[in-house]
Amino acid sequence: MKIQKLSFLLLIILFISACSSAPKNTASSCSIFKERYFWYKHAKKSERKWGTPVHLQLAIIKMESSFDWLAKPPRQKLFKVVPYKRPSSSFGYSQAVKGTWKQYKEETGNKLAVRTRFKDSVDFIGWYTNKTEKILKVSKKDAFKQYIAYHEGWGNYKNYKKNKKVINLAKRVEKQSNIYKQQLSECKNSLSTSKYIIF
Repeated sequence: MKIQKLSFLLLIILFISACSSAPKNTASSCSIFKERYFWYKHAKKSERKWGTPVHLQLAIIKMESSFDWLAKPPRQKLFKVVPYKRPSSSFGYSQAVKGTWKQYKEETGNKLAVRTRFKDSVDFIGWYTNKTEKILKVSKKDAFKQYIAYHEGWGNYKNYKKNKKVINLAKRVEKQSNIYKQQLSECKNSLSTSKYIIF
């Protein structure tokens, strides 16, 4: 009886690990969605709901967490060796901080949303970029400025020109977004088959 319970528990752990690990090839949007076809459904739903392109959603996640569902900022170190606190509460695929995640849940009514779930993460990105467009008048097609607002926050956005590090990160997101966009244009027909939309 104990052996059966242990075996069942092991199977559950292996299943969760397999479902939660990052896709094998995160450089290719087509490869990501072929491996995780439910992710395509969730990303398209977010695009329809908020108007945020799928390729931008993916580019933000790649930059923020590299598709690691448990991603956190590295701990700061005291005297360069002693592990100390983390610089922020960023967590999950989208690296949303606690305060902004709470605001998202309250405004959308998605009370059960969690930062480790891809479905909720892309919906969060859609919500955030949509608010960026309303607050800062930044188009959701402008990956460069959208990422700056995502990284810096709406209040600090106006100061981004003084921050070379953030500008370089935003350029990388813009480049990755364009790559994902081109890739999706080549495989969208195969992704838009019935198995991706029946659920």
